[in-house]
Amino acid sequence: MKDFTRSDLLFSLCGLNCGLCPMRLDGHCPGCGGGEGNQSCKIARCSQQHWKPEYCSQCQEFPCEKYEYIDAFDSFVTHQNQKKDLEKQQKMGVGEYRAEQEEKIRILEWLLQTCNDGRKKTFFCVAVNLLELEDVRNVMGQIKSDGKFGELPLKEKAAYVTRQFQKAADKQGIVLKLRKKK
Repeated sequence: MKDFTRSDLLFSLCGLNCGLCPMRLDGHCPGCGGGEGNQSCKIARCSQQHWKPEYCSQCQEFPCEKYEYIDAFDSFVTHQNQKKDLEKQQKMGVGEYRAEQEEKIRILEWLLQTCNDGRKKTFFCVAVNLLELEDVRNVMGQIKSDGKFGELPLKEKAAYVTRQFQKAADKQGIVLKLRKKK
């Protein structure tokens, strides 16, 4: 969208955690942080008309009607917590929320480098995105304290880590899957 730029490419205008997106991890962003040729978006257009806030949560009209069903379905990144994450960022403050996201990004990068058997990228992205940081830290602590973990073949590491994240998600009632439109 012409004349639409963003300074924060880790957390979108509408509340997506772009830093945890599988597309961005491959160096490609088709969304609002994608630079020239990025997709037009009704929320980006709305931002242009409302004094160009960096995040919708900074708009006096947030949450508006655009957020009624915004998190009903997922694309390549989970949309499940868009409104909730904007509210969380608003409460915590931009800097503290960004620090939390940067820690989650470091954890996700470690998971992808150490535990991805070629089939777990989306699962790890969704898990780290949807679980609270404390839950992610707890899973990482369990993984790193297991003395046998480092000796496991990659496929078994991936399965072990997946089970640990699934247990944490089950305790919170979180489903670790992308929800596609039918």
